[in-house]
Amino acid sequence: MKLTFEQIKSITTGAVCVEKENGKIRFCRFTEQQEILYGKGGKTFNVRCAASAGIRFRFQTNSQTLKLKFEIQKGSSRRYYSFDVFVDGKAAGYMDNFSGVQLPRNYTGVELPLGNAEKEFALGKGDKEVCVYFPWSVCPLLEELSLEDGAYVIPVKPAKKLLAFGDSITQGYDALRASMRYTSLLADKLQAEEFNKGIGGEVFFPALAQTKDDIAPDYITVAYGTNDWSKETEEDFKARCREFYVALSNHYPQAKIFAITPIWRKDYQGERAFGPFELVERDIREAVADLPNVRVIKGFDLVPKDESYFSDLRLHPNDEGFAHYAENLYNEIAKEQKSNA
Repeated sequence: MKLTFEQIKSITTGAVCVEKENGKIRFCRFTEQQEILYGKGGKTFNVRCAASAGIRFRFQTNSQTLKLKFEIQKGSSRRYYSFDVFVDGKAAGYMDNFSGVQLPRNYTGVELPLGNAEKEFALGKGDKEVCVYFPWSVCPLLEELSLEDGAYVIPVKPAKKLLAFGDSITQGYDALRASMRYTSLLADKLQAEEFNKGIGGEVFFPALAQTKDDIAPDYITVAYGTNDWSKETEEDFKARCREFYVALSNHYPQAKIFAITPIWRKDYQGERAFGPFELVERDIREAVADLPNVRVIKGFDLVPKDESYFSDLRLHPNDEGFAHYAENLYNEIAKEQKSNA
């Protein structure tokens, strides 16, 4: 039984729009206005804008099987991807392009084929909740989603919403499994629907914060700064950081906004025109000091300061590093909420 476009749309979470494109289905995490903004930023950001980070299928069913068929297009500078299928919160299988491949310790530059992908998953007997985590690294166009003939499908929508802004680490670089990105793990812990605005290579971009999504987020996380330190002057950074948070605070006055300062990077003691790395955290704290709905979380200690927790051995966490990031970040958010209860 192939699901209809309307059924597929109803079980999709984390997308601001779901649309038909040349007989296939495209899932958008940025609004049309936001896509236009990134179109002005050049082809690389345009491609990353099309990646499906944070998007999922979530539904209840009694089907014993699930078939997925996608056309996989480029969505980042990486060439690996994984669709993670969970049943009642436990992994039931994966559709990826790296199983069976001997990956090096630093696997970020491995070239793997994209193209077409399809797989049928065994879901088991009886009623169940199914969650399909979409990859962060590619743009998937859905050709088919099928269940057993006669099976029911009921959408599952979390009551709360998480809006996540950030750079490559927030987009998901370099988790092997889509379900292991820190924002994915955090959304699960918060029991929230994730809307991911992460873009690899990004810095504080006030024009993005000045747009408004048609959602009412309960939580907002913002995690820029590490690219700013590498690319910008401190003076420019302070102005853009302040402008970003003011716009975000004004748009979503009821949301809990968490300003996450940069996590450890191996070269943090290096010299940059910006100045010492620790100035980034100081400047973020100063920028949001008078904004009542913004709280700062120190990012430097969220991931162990050891290259073995990083896929590229210096900057982007691997699955284990992301697990630490999400757990420690959630604990800080919970602590902050408890103190304000």
